[in-house]
Amino acid sequence: MNSEKKLLDMKQLNVSFWTENGRVTKRPFKTEGDYAYGPGVIDMKGSHVTTYYAIKALIESEEEAYKDIVLILNSDEEIGSVGSRPLIEEVAKDKKYSLILEPAQKGNLVSRRKGGGKYFLKVTGIAAHAGMNPESGISAIEELAGKILQLHQLARHEEGLYVNVGVIKGGTSVNTIAPFAEAAIDVRIDTEEQGIAIDQAIKVVTSRSDVPGTTLELTGKITRPAWELTEEAEKLIEKIVEEGDKLGLTLKHEKSGGGSDGNLTSHLGVPTVDGMGPNGGGAHSESEFLYIPSLTERTLLLANVLKKLTK
Repeated sequence: MNSEKKLLDMKQLNVSFWTENGRVTKRPFKTEGDYAYGPGVIDMKGSHVTTYYAIKALIESEEEAYKDIVLILNSDEEIGSVGSRPLIEEVAKDKKYSLILEPAQKGNLVSRRKGGGKYFLKVTGIAAHAGMNPESGISAIEELAGKILQLHQLARHEEGLYVNVGVIKGGTSVNTIAPFAEAAIDVRIDTEEQGIAIDQAIKVVTSRSDVPGTTLELTGKITRPAWELTEEAEKLIEKIVEEGDKLGLTLKHEKSGGGSDGNLTSHLGVPTVDGMGPNGGGAHSESEFLYIPSLTERTLLLANVLKKLTK
């Protein structure tokens, strides 16, 4: 393949990020040497670039590989692919391989990921004036506070099971007994068995109130199954590593604590490899960065891997 002539020139990037009010945000796009900084540069805009140009290079080089590709771009991956999961599973179920274009941390491929889910707990109490008639009120915040402690105690970090109440809100004013409170709960698992067990444990904890007069409502579930490394996926990794060697790239694979759509395709039994995107880090933070030379490297890697797999 005439590789780099058919790939983009990344030296002429000129992008700005704007707020709804038309003003530049505090994190506008910028480049410094070999690095680009800005919201989403590595998670996932860089991967869109490499995917587009890898397929474009195959088409322009008259390689037949592009005809065997099914590409899914979904907009709800960060919240668990809740809406796109049925589409992903329907498309992936009869495919030979699944390549996930999430960014590469330190250049490594991803061969396993934690599964997980999100739960939402609503507590209802009774409002009352905190000074005039506090005995008439029932605090939803008091009930939620106890539940948070119980939920965190369900975690087994040494076994790879994490439970985190990451967002809470409640009450109406400082001098009012809180009539409502809410919590968002994040769960991470290493195995399918852990997912079944923690789902049941959370339901048990939230099935009863400890503060008499409060009521609880739990919604949510395990949205991503745990992704465990299979023999077939190891063979796929070997093929990718071979193509990386030809480009002078030393590729390793690792486990990630975050979930992705690879959890879904792997759960279907499709050999899956993630981390095929460009290199960078700091996702979801003000320091998010992209290593610009990796755009060309990962575009070439993806194009060559696609050619190899179709043969």
